[in-house]
Amino acid sequence: MRFMMFIKHAENFTMEDVPQSLFEAMGKFVEEGMKSGALIDTAGLQPTARGKRVRLSGGKITKHDGPFTETKEVVGGYALVQYDTYEEALDMAERFMDVHRIHWPSFEGECEVRPLEAEPSE
Repeated sequence: MRFMMFIKHAENFTMEDVPQSLFEAMGKFVEEGMKSGALIDTAGLQPTARGKRVRLSGGKITKHDGPFTETKEVVGGYALVQYDTYEEALDMAERFMDVHRIHWPSFEGECEVRPLEAEPSE
């Protein structure tokens, strides 16, 4: 099964706030996931100030530039993974958050794990 993982956190930190040890630990974590074949793709996202939204509401489409100040928590990155079970995907998410706990103790956030819709042939 494929799962999409979203890392969510407050947007009010800067890259300078992130400890160098977290970058190094995440590099190892990602390399391990890629080598095992479980991690298909991953990336961090730039701040909402660099984002845009296209919204459909009341039959009208509108475009909005970031930042999105009404947002308390943002999706800061994603990972597309492949595991046999939901439990394995949750274990990876827990290990991912543990890397943050160890290397950036003041970090607060969550990792949302959601299965992708099955392909028609599945």
